Amino acid sequence: MNLSTEIFGAVMVIHTPEELGEDQADNVRDFLQTRERNKLILDLDGTETIDSVGLETLLDVQDLMRERGGDLRIATTNHANRKILEITRLDSMLEVFDSVIDAVKSYA
Repeated sequence: MNLSTEIFGAVMVIHTPEELGEDQADNVRDFLQTRERNKLILDLDGTETIDSVGLETLLDVQDLMRERGGDLRIATTNHANRKILEITRLDSMLEVFDSVIDAVKSYA
């Protein structure tokens, strides 16, 4: 799987697929684990569907980034995605920002 990315200094922004679920989770996880940067931001604005496996993937990648001395942050203005993160309380485990720019600035 090849995901769209942007680089801002030491930070890599990854734009997630339309669906982040069981069918895509392994490919997304593999893609993120092979990145050389350890400061990642997942832009969930283009993602319409997230299931439990997709949410688990976010936590797995966060753990990996922290083991490497980095971190994973989430950026989304998508109301449904924010609600999913709130209901599952992942917003207390992951840093969630309203924009990619705010997420990038948080690494400064």
